[in-house]
Amino acid sequence: MTSFSVGDVIVAKSTGTSGRVAATNGHACKVNGVWVHADDIVCGMRGGLVSCEWLKRELDSPKGPLTLVDATWYLPGSPFAPPEGSEGAQSDYMKGPRLPGSVFFDIDAVSTPSPAGLPHMLPDDATFSAAMAALGIQPGTRVVTYDRLGIFSSPRFWYTLKVVFGHTAEVAVLDGGLPRWQELGYPVEEGQLPPPPAPAPTAAWRKDASVPWDKAQMLRNVETREALVLDARPGPRFHGEAPEPRPGMRSGHMPGSLSLPFLTVLTGPLRHGAMLSATELKRVVLAAGVPEESLASSWTGKPIVSTCGSGLTACLVHLALHQLGAPLDRLRLYDGSWSEWGASQDTPIVKRGAAGQEEIVPPLSSQ
Repeated sequence: MTSFSVGDVIVAKSTGTSGRVAATNGHACKVNGVWVHADDIVCGMRGGLVSCEWLKRELDSPKGPLTLVDATWYLPGSPFAPPEGSEGAQSDYMKGPRLPGSVFFDIDAVSTPSPAGLPHMLPDDATFSAAMAALGIQPGTRVVTYDRLGIFSSPRFWYTLKVVFGHTAEVAVLDGGLPRWQELGYPVEEGQLPPPPAPAPTAAWRKDASVPWDKAQMLRNVETREALVLDARPGPRFHGEAPEPRPGMRSGHMPGSLSLPFLTVLTGPLRHGAMLSATELKRVVLAAGVPEESLASSWTGKPIVSTCGSGLTACLVHLALHQLGAPLDRLRLYDGSWSEWGASQDTPIVKRGAAGQEEIVPPLSSQ
């Protein structure tokens, strides 16, 4: 048990669920009010989430190569907008503060250009392979990703690397991100960047074509309900009670989809968010209507397709579901998300009416 401390995020092998260590006694950890024996515990990297405390110890006494990746992305006009004076996420990374030795992943640049102008669509094989080689990441590299906004954009890189491109080594998001790291007084770098990592040989990364869903699949799903659809946008946008931040889009939601706003799975102030405890997380997820059986690590039924504004915070919802045991191979992403669905004229959209009933939202051309 010497490798686990209070505050660490661990995973119970027998149940697939994760949580933070509240106490240890040399033979077990107390997690979510239950004592879990050391033989049933694996490192939190297996669950996709690690604490700052764990990462600090790992960097002090490394057990193998580990690459830290800043995957910060800002959403203008939102609580997650660039800070005053910022010249962009990459510029902020270069100026610091940043985690020691970290590299930067540009979510917008490492993407597939969309003829419709959709933002940061998942990259093709060649683009992603070149980006990973430049960052020194090979198929066997362990990776911890973080962002400057607590947990916001880094799960997108976690999901892209681990699920979309099937990275076989461990990949995890830093719980609380750079803000939590600094709150604990851990060291950071500022100013001039250290020498970049030596480029890795360009590996043949292959996208799993079954993971990203397109508009045609989502349209079919409205009729077949072959997948459960979770919408990570804020509740007022889901219900059609608040406008979309991007112009030219209808507000509302896909028929049959469930609302699970990404902020509801986090704790802490905006821009300093960390994942809820497993107990609270499960309460929130079940209250949203997610069937409990779909959270079992052995689940082979309906896949869960998450969507949001542009395919970014949907990945944060996937990370939350994985903390509760949901298997990665059942988690799909609608890559175009509301940027595509809300701007299209042929997509069905409903909203909450004055009396609480669902109302059809007509195409913009007929409004």
